[in-house]
Amino acid sequence: MYIPQATADKAIFAGGCFWCMESDFEKLDGVTNVVSGFTGGELKNPTYNGNHTGHYEAVEVSYDPSKVTYQGLLDHYWVNIDPFDARGQFCDKGFSYLSAIFVANDEQREKAELSKQKVAEQFPNQKVVTPILSQSPFYPIKGDESYHQDYYKNNPVRYKLYRWNCGRDQRLSDIWGDQVTH
Repeated sequence: MYIPQATADKAIFAGGCFWCMESDFEKLDGVTNVVSGFTGGELKNPTYNGNHTGHYEAVEVSYDPSKVTYQGLLDHYWVNIDPFDARGQFCDKGFSYLSAIFVANDEQREKAELSKQKVAEQFPNQKVVTPILSQSPFYPIKGDESYHQDYYKNNPVRYKLYRWNCGRDQRLSDIWGDQVTH
């Protein structure tokens, strides 16, 4: 008997704390898996507690394109970040907490650039600082640091306290109003 293989595409996004990005994307219908890790830097095999200089905290989102499009992921991404903060995201500051969209091909780049332009037009008095960057190797958090995967599920009280104390949802509501999806 033939069993059709599920199709899945992937996209990589940085939006500050990967715990929060993982939580936000896993709530989106059509997303099949979200993995926390690092990307964007030169260093091979970065670690959370060791060296991850030059890398962004990011998530690799696997999705079923018959249920959610890349454009749908972009729309969801924007309302879950602060696109105006050039120092990081929410209470987390520093390079690894900056926002960025990592594109795999020209089609993704075109859609990402248009989505960024749409956000800029929606907020004409603010500068959208989130860059659109070419995809580079993605390094999942693993080994002794694998507790970062599904952190929000495995440590719900700690996660909720962190997210609340970081002011993430409050700032998202201030920026996006009724467009917020958290």
